[in-house]
Amino acid sequence: MKDISARKRIWGWYWFDWASQPYHTLLLTFVFGPFFAAVGAEYFLAQGLTEEAADAKAQSVWSWGLAAAGLIVGFGAPIMGALADTAGRVRPWVAFFALLYVVGAGSLWWTQPDGSNLWAMIVMFALGFIGAEFALVFTNSQLPSLADKDEVGEISGSGFAFGYVGGLIALAIMLVFFAEQPNGKTLVGLDPGFGLLDPAMREGTRMVGPFVALWFLVFMIPYALWVKDLPNPGQKHSLSAALSILGRSIRGLRNKRSLASYLGGSMFYRDALNGLYGFGGVYAGLVLDWSIVSIGIFGIIAGVAAALFSWLGGRIDGKHGPKPVIIGAILVLIAVCILIINMTREAIFGIALPPDSSLPDAIFFGCGMLIGGMGGTLQAASRSMMVRHADPNAPTESFGLYGLSGRATAFMAPALIAWFTTMTGSARLGVSPLIGLFLLGLILLIWVKPDGEH
Repeated sequence: MKDISARKRIWGWYWFDWASQPYHTLLLTFVFGPFFAAVGAEYFLAQGLTEEAADAKAQSVWSWGLAAAGLIVGFGAPIMGALADTAGRVRPWVAFFALLYVVGAGSLWWTQPDGSNLWAMIVMFALGFIGAEFALVFTNSQLPSLADKDEVGEISGSGFAFGYVGGLIALAIMLVFFAEQPNGKTLVGLDPGFGLLDPAMREGTRMVGPFVALWFLVFMIPYALWVKDLPNPGQKHSLSAALSILGRSIRGLRNKRSLASYLGGSMFYRDALNGLYGFGGVYAGLVLDWSIVSIGIFGIIAGVAAALFSWLGGRIDGKHGPKPVIIGAILVLIAVCILIINMTREAIFGIALPPDSSLPDAIFFGCGMLIGGMGGTLQAASRSMMVRHADPNAPTESFGLYGLSGRATAFMAPALIAWFTTMTGSARLGVSPLIGLFLLGLILLIWVKPDGEH
């Protein structure tokens, strides 16, 4: 540890974001999620449902899968954070959940285009998603040890920006060399996988799972080399001790109004943001009928905006603190949700459009920039705000609560979307509950102190 400079340790921590981001960029949002929804819609259409009903059914399956994964993460994160604190070690836990990440992502290669194994594949996606989210809880807990409190906002923003650049490059590689268009060629006219993959079986698109797994394994190397633990040999892992720590942490919230309000508020607005990430690409595919390649281009634009705005947000955070950054990002995302819900191929806010109008496509590309940009900014500023509230003597425990607040209701957005989609029979109207979740988060921020409890 003493041979590794502080700067190198920070960069090693950045590389985790670079390595892990493609699970969210490529699998959750822009490639596998829309592909899964399209396969599901075709499967249910073949069973005799109408196109709108098949779209709604496919979105519901995706929603319930994300909801189940969110339940596991929400209830597991604080317990494991407390377990890690009893031994003071993070790296073994990151390694274990990295294994889940790789196995879950790699298994998505076997997704069948006929939809015959939809449920098996949503289970494997959830396994990798759980690994990605739990690993993030542990690496987030290392942030306070990287620099002084006044610097963590900029480091957090830079880390997210670096991660989004990684996701952007991974997405670009996927579109250029693997994902097939309806004509069987990639974005630049190449045969998928240099001619080794069968476009008729969608092997180019299915390659996204193994590609993300390999990307993670390669780019985790700097983290493994440069970010070391400072273990406490006087403590051992103990489930009872972990549960005791967790209970103490939750009870302690009664005397920490700002922290309790922040955890509650972030619980709602981060759930809504994850809903946007999980259903933005699905919306484009089911409502606007975009191809995977078009959704990928949309993702590149969103990724550029996310990287830029995360970096800019970190700079603003460094000067003015994270709270105004969080509030501004939420307000923009609420406006985006209202626009998306009131837009179809035929009309925007009830105003009819000419046949074959490209205006919905242009508007949604703009929405993608705002979702990516404000989403990255919101995540980075939220992580910075948590540092201001974290107990310096038990950062993993504190970030376990942060993980709990971000995931305890992670089932809520997918479940509400599934319910609204079923009730309205519309994939478009199904995303409307996200507005309410953002508003709840915004209201609870009223009682959050900009500089934390200290």
